[in-house]
Amino acid sequence: MKAVRNVLEFLEGNGVKYVFGIPAGSVNAFYDQLLDFPEITPIVTKHEGAASYMAASYAKYSQQLSVCIGSSGPGGTNLLTGAANAMREHLPILFLTGAVPVSTMGLNASQELDAQALFQPIAKYSVTVLDSADLLDEIVKATQIALSGIPGPVHVAMPIDVQMGNVEKLPIPKIEIERHPPIDATLVKQVADHLLQKKKGFIFAGQGVRNSVAQVLELAELLNWPIVATPVAKGLFREDHPLFSGVFGFAGKDDTSLLVNEGDAETLLVLGSSLGETATSNYNPNLAKDRFVIQIDFDSTVFNRKYPVDVPIHGDMSEGLTKLIEELKARGLERPTTVKAIGRESSADTEEEFNTKNVLRKLQEFLPSSTRYTIDIGEFMAYVIHDMEVMEEDTFDINVHFGAMGSGLSAAIGSKLAEPNRPVVAITGDGCFFMHGMEILTAKEYKLPILFVVMNNARLGMVYQGHTLQYKRSHPSFEQEPVNIAAMAEALNIPNFRVDSFEDLSQNVLNALTYLKGPAILEVALVDNNIPPMGDRVKFLSSFGK
Repeated sequence: MKAVRNVLEFLEGNGVKYVFGIPAGSVNAFYDQLLDFPEITPIVTKHEGAASYMAASYAKYSQQLSVCIGSSGPGGTNLLTGAANAMREHLPILFLTGAVPVSTMGLNASQELDAQALFQPIAKYSVTVLDSADLLDEIVKATQIALSGIPGPVHVAMPIDVQMGNVEKLPIPKIEIERHPPIDATLVKQVADHLLQKKKGFIFAGQGVRNSVAQVLELAELLNWPIVATPVAKGLFREDHPLFSGVFGFAGKDDTSLLVNEGDAETLLVLGSSLGETATSNYNPNLAKDRFVIQIDFDSTVFNRKYPVDVPIHGDMSEGLTKLIEELKARGLERPTTVKAIGRESSADTEEEFNTKNVLRKLQEFLPSSTRYTIDIGEFMAYVIHDMEVMEEDTFDINVHFGAMGSGLSAAIGSKLAEPNRPVVAITGDGCFFMHGMEILTAKEYKLPILFVVMNNARLGMVYQGHTLQYKRSHPSFEQEPVNIAAMAEALNIPNFRVDSFEDLSQNVLNALTYLKGPAILEVALVDNNIPPMGDRVKFLSSFGK
């Protein structure tokens, strides 16, 4: 049998349902054999970069291995941004690339490229298989590495002749996943000692608590401590929880910033955050100043990067929180019957001005509270983080730390495939749309009912605003000739509506664009010259010019 058939049997046997990518000559053997595996659906995208973002989103919300494939040469290079993104988000993706026949390597064959070397800095493992007999073993090894310890992307390059080589049919290997080291009970007791002595503190939660939100809330209530979220963790905590303070960092809330910068907290408990630039408001020293710092994370390399950590706890987040909660309860700490709400700024706004903030709030009024919003990169993103309400847990997908334009469009597709029953709305801009907007056709072809909201201001809004604030001028090329995106959608036979004024938004309009048998586009034609709530981001960038 063909070596690549063993690979597909392995993938099918381990629950892989989708393969994201684009067929091409160097991976045609893979797609040919895929015809015999109806349990695996190929999601054929319009661009390999978009396929990589879909695979990342699918891995995140299905909590399973994702598979993404591209051809040799440009197909592989187009996957690189998504692999780098997956590495930052700790998402297990098996990237497969075709390669020229082994016998032609080094002879300037068509689309020849050393993809192994390119993926090495941005993947946990990268290899080129030179013998058909080794292909399955390398796929299994890569998969185990992707899922073990700190999850992340891996890459296997498959030369054409290696895929098509004849091998024996092999039994489906079992994946042996390395788990996290057990939580150090001594450190848990040390942390409990400190928490019971120091009554004032706050919890700083990053994306690493995605699957441990209930435990974070229980711990916060036991301690009666406020919870501060990073921008990428927005959406994990409901706004109406009395102890949720809001987002700190890029586009964070003013009251949350005051709590961090001027509050009387003696302890900082960091959960699942690497304390990067956007999370810490440009490495704000006040976050940890004169505070006892405790950090729990499954990645030991995040400890003491920028902020000294007094007690680092390495291991699984859920296990660490469970043991800490149990230890505190064993010492007599109990959750209060009622939790007093912390003070925080209201999002109420009586204005009806046609601006980005009000449009986004109005959209939420007309959409189900369970809607997941996948947010692209742009000026509108700051308003999403600062102003949109979190009404149910895990309802925002914001990738501000890597910041790949166009990723939010594809993330919506990956999210919908992972959780078909959850309403999904992508919020993007015209700049992002022109990069990866044709993936709306992918959503159409697979009958995915996703609403794509395009904030169209005919400019690269974040670039324009940032330059104007930093340099007091901007290059005229940042602004572009307006394009009617709704008309483009009409040409693609995709349901659409164009919003030109605040009065155009209504429940009837949203009803007509949702619960369909495919995607729809809501274009918001709006040039908003208000300064976006980007916090100290511009000050930080400006400091490099002094």
